[in-house]
Amino acid sequence: MTTVGAVTRAALRARRAALVRLAAWSVAEALPAALTGLLTARAVDAGFLAGRPAVGLLWLGLLAAAVLVGAVGTNRAYACLGDVVEPFRDDLLRRVVAGALGGAGGRGDDAAVGRLTHQVEIVRDTWAGLLTVVRGFLFAACAAIVGLFSLAAPVALLVTVPVLAGLGLFAAAVPAMIARQREYVLADERLTRVAVSAIAGHRDVSVSGAREQVTRWVGRHVDAQARVERRLAAMAVTRGLSLAVGGWLPVPVVVLATPWLVRQGLGPGAVLGALVYVVRGVQPALHTLVQGVAAGGLRFTVTLDRLLRTGVAVRGEAAPAAGARPARPDPPALSLRGVTFRYGPHADPVLDGFDLDVPDGDHLVVVGASGIGKSTLAAVIAGVLRPQAGTVEVGGTPVAGATAAELARRRVLIPQEAYVFTGSVRDNLRYLRPDLADAAIVRAAARLGLSELVDRLGGLDAALRPAGLSAGERQQLALLRAWLSPAPLVILDEATCHVDPATEARLETAFAERAGTLVVIAHRVSSALRARRVLLLDGRHALLDGHPGLLARSAAYRELVGYWEAGADMVRSSPTRGRSAPLPTGSARRSSP
Repeated sequence: MTTVGAVTRAALRARRAALVRLAAWSVAEALPAALTGLLTARAVDAGFLAGRPAVGLLWLGLLAAAVLVGAVGTNRAYACLGDVVEPFRDDLLRRVVAGALGGAGGRGDDAAVGRLTHQVEIVRDTWAGLLTVVRGFLFAACAAIVGLFSLAAPVALLVTVPVLAGLGLFAAAVPAMIARQREYVLADERLTRVAVSAIAGHRDVSVSGAREQVTRWVGRHVDAQARVERRLAAMAVTRGLSLAVGGWLPVPVVVLATPWLVRQGLGPGAVLGALVYVVRGVQPALHTLVQGVAAGGLRFTVTLDRLLRTGVAVRGEAAPAAGARPARPDPPALSLRGVTFRYGPHADPVLDGFDLDVPDGDHLVVVGASGIGKSTLAAVIAGVLRPQAGTVEVGGTPVAGATAAELARRRVLIPQEAYVFTGSVRDNLRYLRPDLADAAIVRAAARLGLSELVDRLGGLDAALRPAGLSAGERQQLALLRAWLSPAPLVILDEATCHVDPATEARLETAFAERAGTLVVIAHRVSSALRARRVLLLDGRHALLDGHPGLLARSAAYRELVGYWEAGADMVRSSPTRGRSAPLPTGSARRSSP
């Protein structure tokens, strides 16, 4: 994974000439900060207090000239800033677009819209702001410190100690600030996905009378984002403390030390010049740095990290060193090679020489006519059925020969008829993780929007009788159990066929955001619209592409979508743009009667 630091360093190396120009004009901009206190001290001690006002005015005239030079430097520095920032923004745009069109499959992630229209601009603006505040602090603070040492070394030491303490306090709080900012970015993406799902299924929501339920679902995500923003705002206390120590504490320190400084031979003008350096140089520079890094630097780090996880390499990133051994790629989450399965020695094969790779983190939906072999494929993947030929690997480990406990750690399968046993709600939900704490179950139920179901059943201690549950309730309990399992691969075999479309959208969206890989045997076409990739089993070939790609390439898929659209539970949604994924080899055939 490309790191934020590596990309940032590569962007800076690619614009060395612009950075040199920026640094040169920054030196000119910092000239007043370096001379203000010194010239003020000379004007007071050697001019006005010595009874020579003309000399004092001359020193102040030199200060005015330095200010004019600093103004020209500021103007030119901002002009150079665009030469560093704008090419970086263009590279990020190319990364996001390439990642959305050619990443994990045909249908792009709905959150890619937020990354393209919102997060790239956040990175661009915060990158410019970060360069400005860091540049300003380095040149202004260094100029003030140099000026203090040229004025009086004891004063410089009195000022430097609290400044360094304030900087250290702020640096210690930065990791917590980054964590809060990351929570905010992820909450923003989750809200984007939820809003897209709710809008896409608004017709079915209205028809099924689920408007209040969907409103509560979206509202919970809005409230979650608000809570994250409040926690992020609370970090302002740490920033204020850092500024108080590093920016304001030097002022009373210098004032209280004035009698001692005078006894050391400093004149009133030198003390005044030292205060000018603190108030007009060090303090504003530190304030700008702390506020700028807290407001923009954290957003830059977290948002750029999010973009790097979803795109492809940008221009200027460091290439591997010559002769270096490339890192071994991680195995796919799921791999099938030459898989053949038939239900009898003389039956036609349901899967014939079938190959498929599902990368880690993918969201794959399998579609096809009834009886074509979708559930068979799910059972073969899960190790419930053993193929007559070929290999099936989950996370690089063969399924064949694995024990039931080993399979449970690698994958979880939820079939169409969900299994719920007589016992407490807690026992049913902890079936795959007996040591799970109640708090984790409650959080997962809230994440999937199933808290009301658990409460309606009587809570975690309530006794369940499978015969007393509806098919939809059994499916939702089984899905919550799957969410809590340790398995990185989740296989849903029409596991939401007994719930309404809005609930199905909410549950599938939640599983798509769960860490790991998701394979869905589709019950409705809306599942295909939400997926990154769609696998079509049409009885002769297996085609893998995005929803738009399959509509353009496959008459069987168009017929299947048309059949779905004619059904009562169709969720109409606009297809997203995507680029075709590689096709799996082999074929899938209808099982024999």
